[in-house]
Amino acid sequence: MDANPLRFNNPIRDAISRIRFSPHSNNLLISSWDRSLRLYDIQRSKLILESPGEAALLDCCLESETVAFSAASDGSIYRYDMHSGHKSAIGKHDDMATFVEFFPESSQLITSGWDKNIIFWDARSAKSVGFLNNLTSMAESMTLSGSSLIVAIDSSVIIFDIRTLRKLVHRKDVQIKCVRTILHSEGFVVGSVDGRVALEYICESNLDKGYAFRCFPKKKDGRQHVVAVNDIAFSPLNSGSFVTGDNDGFVIMWDAWHKKRLCELPRHPNSIASLSYNHDGLLLAVASSHTYQEANESEEPPQIFIHKLENFQSESPSVRASCVE
Repeated sequence: MDANPLRFNNPIRDAISRIRFSPHSNNLLISSWDRSLRLYDIQRSKLILESPGEAALLDCCLESETVAFSAASDGSIYRYDMHSGHKSAIGKHDDMATFVEFFPESSQLITSGWDKNIIFWDARSAKSVGFLNNLTSMAESMTLSGSSLIVAIDSSVIIFDIRTLRKLVHRKDVQIKCVRTILHSEGFVVGSVDGRVALEYICESNLDKGYAFRCFPKKKDGRQHVVAVNDIAFSPLNSGSFVTGDNDGFVIMWDAWHKKRLCELPRHPNSIASLSYNHDGLLLAVASSHTYQEANESEEPPQIFIHKLENFQSESPSVRASCVE
């Protein structure tokens, strides 16, 4: 499953922070440390929009095919009209804004930042409508699962019911790098700095279904070598299939329900900064970019690779060994 990188007339000049496919098309939203938000039409191999800004963009998300949001290093939260290219300010954190998610049920935008605050915004009026300001540390990652806001802080996963703000705490024994939603399920998956992945469920009746495994055990200089899991994405085509991307440039596909390794994509030139499936699960976008995590990261230019999965077949049964510890 080799893939060619997307072509830009004006290349992305700094690290890619996030990529997200649009809800119903093959348009890809891209935020970058080079201060620009981009929208790329994969179908036509054409850049639709490039909106420059004043600060590095650390995250982005979509409300619809025509409306997007970003979080910036100066604390600013922006809204974009993807048709006109118009950008407007929603509000601002007191420090770097790191994550942004849209909650469609109430048309709320949810953001977090280095100020240890989570802010709820009315996306229409651009006014703050709620705060969670008693966090012990800044969020390492954030995602939505139905009406649950799932936030990774140090070695804990905190789950907030957006409607009541009641919270549950799942404690882990490792520092968490990313947290993502298990599609069509009340659960989440976390990737850690030591290369482990854990699947867990919110509902108490399903707690015993969770499990963990080491994602990328490799041998280096005679010793086991593991690297951080930077991102995880679940396939909308098969909710039990997901991919992990690590700091060494590897993307691996897994079968969550059968606890199997499916295949490993050819190594990418940089760390894996972000992953995104398109709406029908037939395309996988991989952002290969330095992430400012390690001094010895590759200095290859940031690139985005599109893997076509229509003809994907997993490896032979002899290769698909169980990955559970």
